[in-house]
Amino acid sequence: MVEVRELHEMAEFEQVDALFDDIWHFGTGAPPITIELMRALAHAGGYVAGAFEGGRLVGGSVGFLASGNALHSHVTGAAAGRGIGFALKLHQRRWALERGLERITWTYDPLMRRNAHFNLAKLGARPREYLPCFYGVMDDAINQGDESDRLLAVWTLSDPRVEAVARPDASARPSDGPPPDAVVALADVGGRPVAGPGDAGTVLVAVPADIAGLRGADPGTAKAWRHAVRDVLGGLMAEGRAVTGFSGKSYYVVEKK
Repeated sequence: MVEVRELHEMAEFEQVDALFDDIWHFGTGAPPITIELMRALAHAGGYVAGAFEGGRLVGGSVGFLASGNALHSHVTGAAAGRGIGFALKLHQRRWALERGLERITWTYDPLMRRNAHFNLAKLGARPREYLPCFYGVMDDAINQGDESDRLLAVWTLSDPRVEAVARPDASARPSDGPPPDAVVALADVGGRPVAGPGDAGTVLVAVPADIAGLRGADPGTAKAWRHAVRDVLGGLMAEGRAVTGFSGKSYYVVEKK
């Protein structure tokens, strides 16, 4: 059973710092949040929470109030595969609603299939903006040497889609199947990105199966994916098209408004 609660003590912030370092292995690089800043945010009414399993910290999340009556979730890290990330997001949603906030935003790497599926298909969030090299070139163990392109995800808390996924009934979650008339604008062909037509009403944009592994095994192909997704997905979003889902754990679904 996972328990999520707000954190207030220095010892708790130190545990979150250690957990984040175990996940990302920052080395000499700067972490996304310091112990001191967690302390200040929690004291000032920001969001600092931890997920506990059997009394052990297994997830943490830090956010701050943002313009547009929103909470911006700056960093969230959790042990994978046990529903901890989902429990943290539901806690964030309750916290935000209790304070009259309307949405939660966060950024994530568009090349990470698992995160895209979680954010779009499981949570019902929607990307609003493509942000090229948002944090500069990264130097943690997971992202080392890669340009930090990000998608800004928006979770509109009163959206019926979001209310449905927040319920415990999994059958209420939307299907992530592609529309039958969708055209592939970026395909995965033998592990490499290949661009296709992008002028259809609904297009699909592929992302690699394992970008983290690809960065170490084949940096050139990883870079090709980074630039292809930036050009195709980022280009479509710049034209005003909307990302409406993530299909088959493989493709962004992009539609004309």
